[in-house]
Formats: sequence, structure tokens, C-alpha cells
Amino acid sequence: MTVQDRRLPSPPEHRAARLRPGLRHRHLGMIALGGMIGAGLFVGSGSVIRQVGPGAFLSYAATGLLIILVMRMLGEMATAAPSTGSFVSYAREALGDWAGFATAWLYWYFWVIVVGFEAVAGAGLLQVWLPEVPLWTLSLGLMLLMTATNLTSVGAYGEFEYWFAGIKVLAILAFLVLGGSFALGLWPGHPMDFSNLSRGGGLFPNGVGAIFSGVVVVVFSMVGAEIATVAAAETPDPAKAVARATRTVALRIIIFYVGSILLLAIILPWDGLAPGGSPFVAAFERMGFGWAGDATNAVVLTAVLSCLNSGLYTASRMLFVLGERGEAPSALMRLNRSGVPVSAILVSTAFGYLAVVAAYLSPDAVFLFLLNSSGAVILLVYLAIAVSQLILRPRIPPGRAVVRMWLYPYLTLATIAAMLGILAAMAFQPETRSQLMLSLLSAAFVLGAYGLRRRLGARTASAVS
Repeated sequence: MTVQDRRLPSPPEHRAARLRPGLRHRHLGMIALGGMIGAGLFVGSGSVIRQVGPGAFLSYAATGLLIILVMRMLGEMATAAPSTGSFVSYAREALGDWAGFATAWLYWYFWVIVVGFEAVAGAGLLQVWLPEVPLWTLSLGLMLLMTATNLTSVGAYGEFEYWFAGIKVLAILAFLVLGGSFALGLWPGHPMDFSNLSRGGGLFPNGVGAIFSGVVVVVFSMVGAEIATVAAAETPDPAKAVARATRTVALRIIIFYVGSILLLAIILPWDGLAPGGSPFVAAFERMGFGWAGDATNAVVLTAVLSCLNSGLYTASRMLFVLGERGEAPSALMRLNRSGVPVSAILVSTAFGYLAVVAAYLSPDAVFLFLLNSSGAVILLVYLAIAVSQLILRPRIPPGRAVVRMWLYPYLTLATIAAMLGILAAMAFQPETRSQLMLSLLSAAFVLGAYGLRRRLGARTASAVS
């Protein structure tokens, strides 16, 4: 059989019948629009600006280009064969069962750790207004709220995410309008002033190489764009929904990330940002908005809840796919009356609770280990997406390719090389080395589990025969 004969399978209609298409196009549009805007932008961007300097917007632009290319590759495969498992299905088709097994379990592990982390982070934000309530109590409350939302229906998840994402998008747009007016001299009593871009060493006070070291940090704040391709399988027209989400990802990155970071660098001195503080709060205060702290805290809380909500949704769908493949207990495929995989959601939530308990009992040991052991996992998943597209492109029938990757295979190979470069850079940076090592250990554990499962399955089949 030639490569041309081994075509991608037809879109799996049986999954659409199992998981009801309860997401509307407006839901998926906002999930795609706001999925990439997390607390990492509102808070973590300050550390990137201090590390790179005023030219930090170029670190975001370079990372954004990488995400755009990965999404383009994923969009090509997802429009040709939409499925609940999305990139997991493509990794399995391209590389074999071991790749599908490993990608699904690693992606699930990544998100359940994120769920626990976001619950703790959200509780910390709530303590600004409720200092007398214990952190674990608030974390538990947030977990219960998002679990109930996901258990109700996929439409409830979509509706919550629609409004969560809407608040984040409006907050960024407000900053772009107000910050742009301030920077261009349209603000009362403030002339146009771009001097912060050149003071203290210019755009790159720590050297041009800092742009690339910044990418290592920035890439983890842009995680989430791929969720739209997973959720698209629960819309009435998955291929159309994925195509729309994929084609707008570049515009979203340029406006929300590159635009806002550039304005921050213009408004604020790069070496005057307070560690751990939000540069958006500092910028709003610089413009004269004294209420910026509470307002930004509310927006960041919304971003955290959005991530927690999407994390539970995505993790549960990964377990559903694994159960469907027989690579996880079949009970995880059990649906409630609304067509929601209730068992998969509850199991994912339970691991989120364990992460919260670890954060409470052992924040500097167990919880830190969990965070580090999942830190580079998303890069391994993105690498699997790129390699899958490289292999599967020749198998896609021309009529099914709604979205096409540019300059195949050269840009695909360049994207793979870039991700390998980021992983290599993580090994040389002390603050990220442990994340890489422990994430590779997690991958080795999952692959070992796959090998053990295969061996036990072979013995069982031999005994039966």
C-alpha cells in the first residue's frame, strides 16, 4: 500500500452522535478568541519585559508565529477529519497507537495539573476581597462551581466560556484603546512619548539573544489555542468551525499579545516594573485610573476561571477518547442525559482536588513537583501535532483540505526545529531545566505504561487462544 492510498479516515460520525453538538458557533468563536488570553498575559508579562527589555513584544511575536504555524497544521488535519480527540487521533494515525496513547495521557495530565493550579491561583485572587476565608475553602468552591458547569451540559460550558472570554477580550480592547491614546499623545496633559523604548539600553538592554530566552517563558502563556479544535467536534459543523478559528489566530495574537506588550513597553519603563505585579495595573495607574488594581484583579480572576473551566472540559474529552479506544476504563465513556461524559469529568476533577490538597499540604515539594513535571508537556504535544501533519499531509484527499499549511514541508520542518530548539534552551536555563527533565520523565512513564499494557494484552490474548 502506498502512502497515497493510506488516507485519513472519514470524519467519525459516531462520536458526534455520542457527544451531542451542543456548542454554537458563537461559543466556539469566543473560545477561540479568548482561549489564549490567560493570567500569564495579565501578570506574567511583567517578568518577560524585565527579562528581555522593551523589545519583549518581539518575543511574543516570535512565539505567536510558532503558535500560528502549529494551529495552521492542526487546522489542516482537523478540517479534513474532525474528531473529539483532535490531535490525539492524528498522532495515532501518523505515528501509531503509542503516539495516540502518550499524547492523550500527557495532555490530560497537563490540564488536570493546570486545573489544580488555577483553582489555587483563583482562591489567592479571591482572598484580596475575602481575606478571612481559608485558601483551600475558596479553591474547593471554585472547583465545585466549574465541575457543576461542565456536568450540566456542553452548552453550559460554552456559555460560561463565552462570557469569561468576552470579559477578557473587552479588558484587552479597553487597554489597547486607552493605552494607545496615552502613547500617541491623545491623552489630556500627556504628549506623545516613546522614550521608554530607548532608555536604559534601548530595545534589548540584555542583548538580542534575550528575545529567544523570552520565548521559552512566553510559549507557556499562549497555551489554549488548540482547545477550539477539540471543542469543534461538538458543534453542528466542525470543519467550518475549525477553519474559522484557525484563520483568525494570527489576528488574535497580533492584537491581544503583541499589541498590548508593545503598549506596556511604551507606557512603562522596563526596569521599573515590580516583581510579581501586573504591568497592566501599573499602566492603568500611570494613566490615572486609581481603581485599576481591583478591576484588573477581577479580570485576572475571570481569566483563571476560564482556564479552569476549559481545563476540565478538555481533560474530560481526552479521557472519553481514551475510554473509547480501550486505553482507559470504559466507564469513562458514561454519559448523562445531557450527553456529557460525567465519569470523565469527575475523575479529572478528582485529580484537580488532589493538586489543591498538595498545594495546601506540601506547596514547595509535592505541588512544585507536579507543576514542573507537566511544564514542558504542552511543547511535546505541539511537537506531536507538527510531526503528525508532516506525515499525514500526503494522505489528505484534496477535496477535504479546507485549510492548508503554508510552504509544506519547509515551514513544518522549521516549526519542528524551533520547538526542538526551545526544548534545548530549557535544558540550559536553570529556571526551566527541572521542568524539562521532569516532563521528559512524565513522558517516559506514560510510554512505559503503554509498553506494559501491550505486554499484558499480548499475554492475555495468548492465554485465551
